[in-house]
Amino acid sequence: MITRMVESQMKTENSRKSLEGLILKHGFGEFKWINPREEIVVSHWVRMKCIFGCPGYGQIASCPPNTLSVKECQNFFQEYEEGVIFHFEKQFEDPEDRHAWSRELNLKLVELEREVFLSGYVKAFLLFMDSCEICKKCTKVREECKHPKLSRPTPEGMAIDIFATVGKIGYPIEVLKDYTETMNRYAFLLVE
Repeated sequence: MITRMVESQMKTENSRKSLEGLILKHGFGEFKWINPREEIVVSHWVRMKCIFGCPGYGQIASCPPNTLSVKECQNFFQEYEEGVIFHFEKQFEDPEDRHAWSRELNLKLVELEREVFLSGYVKAFLLFMDSCEICKKCTKVREECKHPKLSRPTPEGMAIDIFATVGKIGYPIEVLKDYTETMNRYAFLLVE
């Protein structure tokens, strides 16, 4: 029994080192390992904020109502024991510049997800750090998405309580009063 536990732990450590090499190769230096099953907090209030407060609701093909129900989101995260949270900190003089930054960063993250998948992690799945932004004008409907292989939901679109989840592991997060303040954004890569 102890031998199996040690072997499993060594396999996990080797797996993490291999993945960390890919992560660093893609230029992502600030990240932490998590157990999604235990550390991701899914809450109904997050979905309510999407429905009643987010201008992207119903306007983006990878956001609610084009995502799973809150219960299905909870079930989804239960299928993973390994994941990575990426932290991105950024401030803009012109708040509109954040869209191009988000698009570029999300596309780099999708490249990483693909490389992780090709390395044998068939369940690799990414959650963007901000709305999709791949297209200038979104189709609004998942089935009509022009880039279905690239588009991913946000953590909030999957009902993740970002405040509780990143707060538990010591990352900074606070409500911003305007878009000129320094943002702390988070993306998730689930691996198995």
